[in-house]
Amino acid sequence: MSSENGEFTWDGIFGDLHELLTATLFRLQETPVTLLSILIFIFFLVGSVLLGQFVKNALQNRILPRFEIESGLRYTLSRITYYIIVTIGVLVSFQFVGIDLSSLAVIFGLLSVGIGFGLQNITNNFISGLIVLFERPISVGDRIEVGGIEGDVIEINIRSTKIRTMNDISIIVPNQEFVGSNVINYSHGDPSFRLDLDVGVSYSSDLDTILRALEEVANEHPKVKKVPQPQVHFASFGDSSWDMQLRVWIPNVKERYIIRNELNQAIVRKFDELNIVIPFPQRDLHVRSSIQIPYKNE
Repeated sequence: MSSENGEFTWDGIFGDLHELLTATLFRLQETPVTLLSILIFIFFLVGSVLLGQFVKNALQNRILPRFEIESGLRYTLSRITYYIIVTIGVLVSFQFVGIDLSSLAVIFGLLSVGIGFGLQNITNNFISGLIVLFERPISVGDRIEVGGIEGDVIEINIRSTKIRTMNDISIIVPNQEFVGSNVINYSHGDPSFRLDLDVGVSYSSDLDTILRALEEVANEHPKVKKVPQPQVHFASFGDSSWDMQLRVWIPNVKERYIIRNELNQAIVRKFDELNIVIPFPQRDLHVRSSIQIPYKNE
């Protein structure tokens, strides 16, 4: 707006801006939607996301570590708190701009049509993510194997879960894989693990010496648990060896490859010290000479 001498006035500028912001863009049922209501909705929506992120980080990094709560449960509580804050923020945002729950029912009804035509996978992963967070079949930090992939759970999101493999590669796995497929969780409840090592010895060896040698290898390793005690089993009679098995318990399943390597090396050294032979497969080949067929002279 301008004054009589052609100069703009602040009242005129604010009046035009107010008309622009309050002009009805469209109606959702009986509720007018304006540019101002959309901006307020976006402000509250972004604010709820930022607030949820702040509270989640505060719970996970500063508040919950003061209590004796495992890391997986701390992550679940902080993540659920984040989703609750965001959900409340979304509902408040709709209510603040004048859209009631009955109007939201219309929106959700339209979304359900989209779900029926191609969003089943996303919905399935969403519900599966809630099940994973509440039921906790896996937790952050667990060593798991799913779909032939072994790794550590790094992050559990509402749609997918991030796993870091043994080769330090991050793999994104849809949450429905943890609900509808077989999942091996090596760390669930107890991170300890029974490690079995198979070794063959010569038939000419002394059995008591073999048993004592394997027991010494287990007892000398600092990371092998004393309870349960290590066990040595005579598994079977092989083609060219006695098949022995050393069973030990280790406190952390994530170290099983390292400890297996160390125990295997210790077995070789111990057997070499006690002159115990580890045979290699042998096969005898018998060649039968061909039968000569005499030919008649023509």
